[in-house]
Amino acid sequence: MRKKNLNHLIAGLSLSVVALFTSAIALAEDGVTDSTILLGQTVGVTGPIAGAVKEMQAGANAYFAYVNKNGGVNGRKIELITLDDKFDPTQAYKNAETLIKKDHVFALFQSRGTPTSEILFPLLNEHKIPLIAPSTGAVVMHQPLHRYVFNVRAKYQDEVRKAVEQFSTIGLKEVGIIHIDDSFGHDALEGFLAAENSFKLKPAATIKFDRLKPDVAAVVHAVKASNAKALIIVGAAPVTADIIKSLRTGGNTAQIMTLSNNATQGFIDSLGPHAVGIMVSQVMPAPNLATQLGQEFKQVTKGTTVPESYSAMEGFVSAKVLVEGLKKSGRGLTRDGFVRALESMHKNDIGGILLTYGEKDHSGSEFVELTIINRDKKFLR
Repeated sequence: MRKKNLNHLIAGLSLSVVALFTSAIALAEDGVTDSTILLGQTVGVTGPIAGAVKEMQAGANAYFAYVNKNGGVNGRKIELITLDDKFDPTQAYKNAETLIKKDHVFALFQSRGTPTSEILFPLLNEHKIPLIAPSTGAVVMHQPLHRYVFNVRAKYQDEVRKAVEQFSTIGLKEVGIIHIDDSFGHDALEGFLAAENSFKLKPAATIKFDRLKPDVAAVVHAVKASNAKALIIVGAAPVTADIIKSLRTGGNTAQIMTLSNNATQGFIDSLGPHAVGIMVSQVMPAPNLATQLGQEFKQVTKGTTVPESYSAMEGFVSAKVLVEGLKKSGRGLTRDGFVRALESMHKNDIGGILLTYGEKDHSGSEFVELTIINRDKKFLR
């Protein structure tokens, strides 16, 4: 009788253990183990934006390494899987599918570009997986609100407005825009037209070029046919540099400004002697400033090969925001808890940039300033 009762007791305990084990598996979140948090990234490691991506990744990886060296996040080390999408939207989608379905990452981190980020929306919604700090300022990333997208950088339209305001202030009323013919360019064009209207100006030129086969000669010809005294160029670094060099060698002296996606030393170098005087908008503070953020960047990147660049600072800040959200999520990390933790970061000063998130606002920062390339081939504030 006792033996029978003992067998029943053992069987009951076994079922309880199985139930607890099964429950633990059910509650476990993809990409989270007792010691690690696995993140995924699809980005143009090669292709037309590789220069900016390299600098951005250097800043982010330096911060993750620093965090891991100092105990990780709530006892867990951060691991990042990066797949190359060559700045191709179709490949970006495939990469994200692999990262989510095969690698089972906890979250996606810092895609680069508007078309390569926007295409991920269906996957984010289907799998309820967050995308943190997509490196694009397109309005489509902000409006309507996407529950699983958390922006860090300011909008492209804010950058364009800043340029129109500056040109207008110094008396350059004849402003034109040259833009890539894709969602990135269309977004910037919309901001340009709105800014022109608000300053009671009329566009001197609106010129577009093909994303895959840009006709630089046709762009230059269109500029010559206009009366533009100032130009805003919206495009990836290689074609933007080609347009600038062609304009300058052709004798055009218009004041030229381009956006923060080209805020790299590689872009400056590609311009050669035509770099001096080109304006570039920035969505991050300068990495060499004596601010809390600047000092932290200097400390974390000391002894590394991380460039002292705006793009590296963007990667650094983006990684810092992600880590802050993970810390606030606590040890019992879930995607839903992570989203809610980020949404609790209202008017959060991270050392020089004020970020605001909420249930109805995932925009992050509104920081924009203009710089100009000086004779030392550096960005001057």
